[in-house]
Amino acid sequence: MVFAAAFNSGSPRALARVYDRRALFVPRPGTCVTGQELTAANSAFQSSGVPISVRPRHTYVADDIALLIVDWTMDGPGPDGGHVHLEGTATDVARRGADGLWRYLIDNPFGTAVAQDTVRAAFNRSGSVPPGSPPPTCSPA
Repeated sequence: MVFAAAFNSGSPRALARVYDRRALFVPRPGTCVTGQELTAANSAFQSSGVPISVRPRHTYVADDIALLIVDWTMDGPGPDGGHVHLEGTATDVARRGADGLWRYLIDNPFGTAVAQDTVRAAFNRSGSVPPGSPPPTCSPA
């Protein structure tokens, strides 16, 4: 996979090339970043030195837009020598550029995971979603 090769290269520049210039990244559920914040958030993951492995589960393509559902794992020794294990199922959107290359528009590595504060705010005392409540959304500031 292009993403894994760019990530595992250790080069933030190589990783940045797999993103559209307007891309949105979700470094943790409920938080979105773009631009330099996207680069910084990716660099934080990448600087762990732990390689990522990816396994596409589903790919749906409509013209030049693709929805990617990808299982991923980061497993190995971290910079301090301690064991690092992260895993998830990403829900990503990519666009094919005029040059024929696919680039991420939305990179959501934690897929359907919901930020705990969002869950608490969305539910009333009975534990049910109040009628008419909109689903949680995430857009960059």
